[in-house]
Amino acid sequence: MIEKLYKIAKKDSRFIIGLMSGTSLDGLDIALCRISNSGKSTQISVDNFITMDYQDEFRKYVRGVFAKRTIDQQLLCGLHAYVGNVHAALINQALEKWGIPHTEIDCIASHGQTVYHAPQSLTDDQLMPNSTLQIGDGDHIAVKTGIITLSDFRQKHIAAGGEGAPLAAYGDYLLFSDRKENRFLLNIGGIANYTFIPSQESDLKAFATDIGPGNTIMNQFAKEKFDIEMDKDANIATQGIINEGLLNELLKEPFLQDEFPKTTGPELFNLDYLKKCQIASNNLHMIPEDIMATLNQFTATCIIDAIHKLSKTLSNVHIYISGGGLHNPLLVAKIKAGLPHHKVSSFEILGIDPDAKEAVLFALLANETLVGHRDNVSQIKDSPAVCMGKISLPQ
Repeated sequence: MIEKLYKIAKKDSRFIIGLMSGTSLDGLDIALCRISNSGKSTQISVDNFITMDYQDEFRKYVRGVFAKRTIDQQLLCGLHAYVGNVHAALINQALEKWGIPHTEIDCIASHGQTVYHAPQSLTDDQLMPNSTLQIGDGDHIAVKTGIITLSDFRQKHIAAGGEGAPLAAYGDYLLFSDRKENRFLLNIGGIANYTFIPSQESDLKAFATDIGPGNTIMNQFAKEKFDIEMDKDANIATQGIINEGLLNELLKEPFLQDEFPKTTGPELFNLDYLKKCQIASNNLHMIPEDIMATLNQFTATCIIDAIHKLSKTLSNVHIYISGGGLHNPLLVAKIKAGLPHHKVSSFEILGIDPDAKEAVLFALLANETLVGHRDNVSQIKDSPAVCMGKISLPQ
């Protein structure tokens, strides 16, 4: 098997499956990528992409441990294998659907399923180091698919001095820098984050940072009050009225004023945080539509403020949006209205399906581990220059 890894690294191009499973738990993103070269010479094409829906049982199990400090240890232990098996089954189904034999795939790059994110900046615990946990064991994926699997990418980032997130800067920097444009690659997942890529004529350095809430509180609220996974097309939010008192209280969270880069998660921005802010602003008895409208504005304001903070001294700024939030028309309209002097577009115009972007970036991270070098990402601000991912062999 080690010899096979050597042969894969020596190929002119590699067929790599990138996987992404976000905190929204809508499904597993599977991107089949053809990648050649490495570093800034990387060439990548997406031959196939699909999101395989999760069953309600899967969501229920993961929510039993997600972002909770007190959990059933036996459930967590079992889920590490269970998630790996589910992901492997979905990969096998996707390959069968595409008519592609497993033997044509060089490797799988699996992000796993985040269940807890605990940097010291969030925990304030100086005894415990930065930590994060993604479940979905790579050995189970490798054995069940018969394909070499790279997984657990975030641990190397932490071991080298980072916080384990966001990792998008590595792929974004290698693929999407431009000679003239100052670019913000905005991803609105459960948590909103962006990669800032200065123009190649600039002296500034690229970096990635979390911003604050993306869809996470809106999705949690939609599930609790309406038993739906999300506020599809902002149907609920558009029926409500923004409560300025609650909005102002939500915006008081100190994390939102911290310097970039920084990381956070649903461990901070969740329904408990919402209720605390409702109590503090004397707004416990709002109708659900008004709460959703306010949460939508909360996410939009955090994004607008975070981009404006850096872009106010820049010209020729272009913002490219990906992630589930791209499909929230009210949220996107607010972002455009709040940044009237910048171009705002779907990430699609850069040549990659915005829904596939994160899965593609993990495929790229795997490629860097196989054939790249840490020096390829040494110019990213405040982020360790490392190649990431543990390698699991099928046998």
